[in-house]
Amino acid sequence: MQYQYVNDPQGNPLYVLVPIADFERLTAHDEQWENIITESDEFDNVSIPNEVVNIMFDKDVSQIAAWRIYRGLTQAQAAEKAGISQAALSQIERKNSRPQAQTREQFAQIYDCEPDQLAG
Repeated sequence: MQYQYVNDPQGNPLYVLVPIADFERLTAHDEQWENIITESDEFDNVSIPNEVVNIMFDKDVSQIAAWRIYRGLTQAQAAEKAGISQAALSQIERKNSRPQAQTREQFAQIYDCEPDQLAG
């Protein structure tokens, strides 16, 4: 089935018209949803600015690298402020790295954020 789109003046989609049956299926509150088991950790209550999250996804970088980009710093500039080499910062910024607490505290001061915001 084809859906009808409603676009803004620039041609970007704003809304989509769907048949009532599809709408009712999508908005039904029945047991079709699967419960997903999650594990909580110490970072559950940490918020990250939307701009930083967008950088993480758009540029496919780690959270600490996204903060650096968000603050408008190059790796060389951030490394200089931290008193480390650019290569060391590159290692810290690897995706899926978990910087140590001391490293998060140091870069939180440089990036003007909370250390827990640099955890992921």
